[in-house]
Amino acid sequence: MIATYIIKRTGMMLIVVAMALTLNFLIPRAMPGDPVQTMISQISAQGGSSSNMQAMVESYQQKFGLDLPLWQQYLNYLYGLMRLDLGYSVTHYPSTVVEVIGTGALWTIGLLGVSTVISFAIGTLLGGLMAWPGTGRWVQVIAVPFLMLSAIPYFVLGLVLLFAFAIVWKFFPASGGFPYNLNLGLNWASFRGVLWHATLPALSIILTTIGAWAISMRGMVVSVLGEDYITLAQAKGLPPARIFLAYGLRNAMLPQFTHLGLALGHVVSGAILVEVIFAYPGLGYDLYQAIQTNDYFVIQGIVLLLSVSIALTMFILDLLYPLIDPRIALR
Repeated sequence: MIATYIIKRTGMMLIVVAMALTLNFLIPRAMPGDPVQTMISQISAQGGSSSNMQAMVESYQQKFGLDLPLWQQYLNYLYGLMRLDLGYSVTHYPSTVVEVIGTGALWTIGLLGVSTVISFAIGTLLGGLMAWPGTGRWVQVIAVPFLMLSAIPYFVLGLVLLFAFAIVWKFFPASGGFPYNLNLGLNWASFRGVLWHATLPALSIILTTIGAWAISMRGMVVSVLGEDYITLAQAKGLPPARIFLAYGLRNAMLPQFTHLGLALGHVVSGAILVEVIFAYPGLGYDLYQAIQTNDYFVIQGIVLLLSVSIALTMFILDLLYPLIDPRIALR
């Protein structure tokens, strides 16, 4: 039973990934123009020398076979993926796409991953308390500001925080991921510098998403309040906190975990506008620069990473569902 279930879910994941790989190949190549020629034109227009650009053109033609028929390019693309080779970045040449993504992913996962988990934990608990009978009015008072902030786009709040706490009062840095005069390493100074630069971007995400998590969790807890197992737990005289956590929250959490899985899957794409506003060196900022310079190899790599991460996250959630809620059978 378990082996059959895993095989079926693995097959579904592979089908989704295969479709994403194909679309990821076709859509960038449907864009007009050539990214290398675009970069050469931009450098020439700025009065720069394009002598070194010819080596870049030849490298792309050799690596991707841009002069070959589309089906041959597709086969080369799949062969490169099997070797984890996504080619070179036009903007950051001679750096490869894997190097660009690897550097940006560390910053984005650190910022977006931690922010998403924090907002999920606070919002889920707050939403459950909002719906649970017997909680004090203090819960409603605390929830109101977060519900109001959830109506504000995260990048708008980011601009407000940037203006207030980085420009007017200068409590936090306005841009970057770490102090410019700092050599990053495994030490307290590096940790403090990175955390200090990530505070405002993280707050702009956390404060605007707690309300959304709380609203969705409140609705799910309300839907389980009348269930027999909660009535039985109350009749047995179990502590209210245990009834709330083990019988209320746990049985209402599945849709919330699905939402969390999708949110974590989207983490690798980065909160683009937040990273652009704060010039944070993550994947969102890399994607923005790639779009600006028509570097569709980097675009292709980031979108590919996003597609695979979402498919893998949903696969893991499918395996965890029966453990989270025993009412769900593998069949």
